[in-house]
Parts: sequence; C-alpha cells; structure tokens
Amino acid sequence: MIPVLSVALMRASDAHTIASGTPSRELMRRAGEGIVEAVDRVRADGWPSPVAVVCGSGNNAGDGYVVAAALARRGVACTVFLLSDRFSGDGAFYAQEARAAGVPFVPWEAGGSLTEFGAVVDGIFGTGFRGAVEGSAADAIRAINESGAFVVSADINSGLNGDTGMADCCVVSDLCAAIGGYKPGHFLGMAKDVIRQKVCLDIGIAPKEKPYFLFEASDAARAFPQRKNFSNKSTYGYVALIGGSAQYTGAIRLAALADAAMRSGAGVVKVAAPASICPLIAPSILEATLFPLPDRDGQAVFDEDAMKSLLRGTKAAAFGMGIGQGHGAEEMLVWMLAHYEGTLVIDADGLNALSRMGPSVLDKKTCRVILTPHNMEFARLLGRESAAEVTADPIPLAVGFAAAHGVTVLLKGPTTVVTDGCDVLLVDRGCPGMATAGSGDVLSGILAAICGAGIEPLTAAAAGAWVNGRAGELAEAAFGAVSMIASDTISQLPTVIRSLTE
Repeated sequence: MIPVLSVALMRASDAHTIASGTPSRELMRRAGEGIVEAVDRVRADGWPSPVAVVCGSGNNAGDGYVVAAALARRGVACTVFLLSDRFSGDGAFYAQEARAAGVPFVPWEAGGSLTEFGAVVDGIFGTGFRGAVEGSAADAIRAINESGAFVVSADINSGLNGDTGMADCCVVSDLCAAIGGYKPGHFLGMAKDVIRQKVCLDIGIAPKEKPYFLFEASDAARAFPQRKNFSNKSTYGYVALIGGSAQYTGAIRLAALADAAMRSGAGVVKVAAPASICPLIAPSILEATLFPLPDRDGQAVFDEDAMKSLLRGTKAAAFGMGIGQGHGAEEMLVWMLAHYEGTLVIDADGLNALSRMGPSVLDKKTCRVILTPHNMEFARLLGRESAAEVTADPIPLAVGFAAAHGVTVLLKGPTTVVTDGCDVLLVDRGCPGMATAGSGDVLSGILAAICGAGIEPLTAAAAGAWVNGRAGELAEAAFGAVSMIASDTISQLPTVIRSLTE
C-alpha cells in the first residue's frame, strides 16, 4: 500500500521534517530537481524546448524556480512567468539562482501566450489552495490548458482541491509530480479527468501520523489465498444474495449469475428472490441455488422462517439489489441486522431502506456490515440534501459515519473510499465505462464471495472494489467506454483474479 497524506497531514509532516533538521530550502531543491528527473523518466526524448515556468507566490513557485535553473544549466531555454511579485524566503533564493543561470523573468501581464512553448511547468498554486480561481491566475490556467504544450504540475494541478480532487477551474496536466507524498486530491473527484499521469517524489518527508493508503494489486491478492487440494465447497463459503422484485428482476440476476459471486470464489451461492419472479430468473441461474421468498405483488415480504432457512450456514449475504421499496425490505433488513452472524453487504434498495429507517438501526446489529453507497445514497444516509455535500468532504464523512455506527463504508466513485472508521483505503481502479446499470450489483456479488471466504470486512471491501474496477478496465479496453455493459465486467473477473493468484 502507498501512503496518501491529507493536506493537513502533509503540512504537519513537512513542518516536522524541517524541525527535525532538514532545511526547507533543501526540501525545495529536492522537489524541483525531482520534477526535472520525473519528466526525464516518463518522456524518452526528455524536456521539449523551450519551457515556460508559470509561478505564483508560494512554495510551488519556488519549486518552479529550481526547475528553471536546472534546465537552464542543461542548456534548455526557459522563461519564468510571474503572476506575483512576492516571493517566499526560499523561493527568492532559487529565483536568484535561476536569474544567475540566465533565465528571464517576465510578469504575466507582459506575456500571456504560451503557444510557442514545448513544455509548461505549472507552479501557480499548491495543495493548500481552496476556493475559486480568479483574475490573472484563472487567465494563466486557461492559457496553460490552451497551449498545446506538455504540461507538468508541481505537486498538484493548480486549482484542484488537494483533499477532494474537485475544482471550478484547474490545470489539465500531462504529468503531475506529487511532492513528498500523494494527496487524496490526486485520486478523488475530477482527478482522473485532469491528471493524465502522476508520479510521487520522495524528498525525505515521513508522515507524522498514520496516513491514508492507496490499495494495490498485491494488497488485493491477500483476499485470494492459495487453495488447497484438501478442501471442498464449504471451505470457501456459502453466501446468499437477496434482492429482486417485479420491477427489477435483472439486478439480482446479474449479481448472482455465478459470473460475479461464484467467479469470485464463493463455494455455494443462494439466490433469494420473490417467488413470483423466480421463473424469470431461473434460466440465468446455473451453478447457483435459487431460493424463492414469500412475496406479494412481486415484492418480497418478511417471513422469519424463510430468512432463517435462507441464511443458515452462510458466512456472508448481500442484500438490496433491486429489492424495491416495500415494507418487506425494511423488515428483512431489521431482522438480519439483529440476528445474522455473518458479514452483511447492504447495497442499492437496502441502502434506501436504511435511509428511511435511520442509520441508528445499525447500532443494534449482531453482524459485520459493509455499506456500498454512491454519493447520493450516502447523502441520504447522512441526512444531507445533495450528493455535492459528500463530494466536497468524502473521506471525513465516510470515516465519521463508519466510526459512529461500527460499519465498513465503501463509498463508490472514480476512486473508491473504503474505511472502517479507523483506517482509510483508496482504490483507484475503475473507468468511465462502468457508469452503466448493474455495475454496483456486480460489486455486491464479488464482495459477498470474498467475505464468504472469511476475509475481514475492510480488506474484503477494498479487494472487491479493486477487482471490480480492474475487471471494468479490461472490459472497457475490449468493448469501449460507450458500449460496455456490466456483464462485460463479469466476463473479465477470471482474468483479474487469476493475475492476483498467479
């Protein structure tokens, strides 16, 4: 796992490193020279000349001055464009060094066009930026984006929020060189749309406290231990997938199709759906077992004996995929929270039922719980008015909710946030093609299978999100972002899981 530092933790860690004996000027030098070397690594032909370095007034500007001086010493033509005549203490030192190397400094108002440059270094704002971009900074960002040059952002794209990855106006970079550690804004929100490639520069700053972590393939592999010859289907878990209604027969079919839960390793899958729609589902159930639930008008109704029979012997259950808005769904959920002893994944209409009843029902649970909301579903759980409120503060809100109710939250997005209220894992696998009906249902099937194998909820949730996202990426590569459908993701699960286990 790779550390990811919040903006506040990065600031504290930077200060601690300086207080421990590493001068801030030395850290700035390492940052700027690291940016130069990063471009050398990612571009076979190195820096395209000439280079424009667009600087604000903070330490990112100082990093830019180091870049300009280093390139000038190589003989690469550079021009520094200044949006401000103010310099930080260390920035002033390196600005003088760049001038001594022959780099011209031009006020932004005297220039303004960057179309003649082969590369542009963005040193306007750092990760501490908040709010709207205005005035000459906005003009400079537009000029950078319209330049046609190879754009390198120092630490983070100017205008992009370092904690949320959101912006009204920001630089679109070809390469973002994160300095001292990745920040959440390198992954969340709009980040994937405005950062084409990113690298992390180690300049000697260690996290002062526990950071977040980026979940990797090697971490996901821990959810799929090597299987033994001396084993059988019960070794790998009986799981239940509970959902479907007359209005939403496809959701439970997709989640249970054995290409999701069983392809993800479940020993036995029980698909539970309203009895009246089971004949519609049956042709799609191959290796899984179909369990009819009592129903009325195509909506499942609560029956304690049926629930006991369904869940007996299961290690995990996923609930809510297409189950509808009836009272039966609420009664079933309340009963499972109070009586089930496995791991319960709550998705889709299960989350809607939870929102109607209020999250306090989670406090009486006997089972381990994983919630899988997208931003709007999470906003409803929190009692907020819009998904935008979640987008503006995703990690703290997820951590707070998980800690308050003793659950694992898997907050879906371009990068998924997984937290148990203590640890935070970011999963950056996934693609635009997964914005299609059924993708969440596939994830629920995967999660149920991994939890059924006995993997603890935090790792299971992150591994499930990683596998689902990576399978989606392969599906998009095969079918395109516009044409892929959720079952295409299922078709790639064996390839992804095999890559983890071999």
